[in-house]
Amino acid sequence: MPTLLLSDIHANLVALEAVLADADGQYDRVWFLGDLVGYGPQPNECVERLRALEPLALSGNHDWAVLDKLDAFDFNAEARMVVHWTQRTLTADNRAYLNDLPPLRAEPPFTLAHASPRHPVWEYILDLPTAMENFAHFDTPCCLVGHTHVPAVFVLDEAAGELSFTLVEHGDVIDLSRHRLIVNPGGVGQPRDGDPRAAYALLDAEAMTLEFRRVAYDVAATQELMRELNMPRRLIKRLAQGL
Repeated sequence: MPTLLLSDIHANLVALEAVLADADGQYDRVWFLGDLVGYGPQPNECVERLRALEPLALSGNHDWAVLDKLDAFDFNAEARMVVHWTQRTLTADNRAYLNDLPPLRAEPPFTLAHASPRHPVWEYILDLPTAMENFAHFDTPCCLVGHTHVPAVFVLDEAAGELSFTLVEHGDVIDLSRHRLIVNPGGVGQPRDGDPRAAYALLDAEAMTLEFRRVAYDVAATQELMRELNMPRRLIKRLAQGL
């Protein structure tokens, strides 16, 4: 059965539960590409829910900031506010779990990185030049990344020396066997491609295919939790916009 591929949950339990319900019975393992906390209102609940799935998991830049592995002043004021709130809210046990997660690991024929293989914690692969430079930093045929919250595929045709970029939609299936690729499944908890639905993917490592999925969730429920906690208005508003 396929692998459930998740990234950027960002303490949004409502979105995570919608993804798990949508994918129920269709996977036998979980890979998570980092940023379990930050931005959202339920960090402990999300850590505990993911842990129960016994995933192969990475850490991301927001996880590192909560752990003081990154300076929170590298973030904008709104994100920094939630980092500090999360630090006060997270249990010691859940903090220890996050602390044990690496930002990069190899699972041949895949490399997994939160942001990029070159800078696993914090680099945005959003354009062709950045993607091209990163192909030199992993040896496997395919690298799976998160961080941008945008479902996308970069395909390198080494014979032709050509690199292409595609934004993907719900239901798109890509062949991972023909060329080298950098693939982003999109964000579960805070999509940024103009579509507020939670994004994830199902990876079939035997057939070497990956199917992109979107699922609607109760955005208003997460927004209400954020309002109750006096979280920044812009972070609340953007969930409904997918930005």
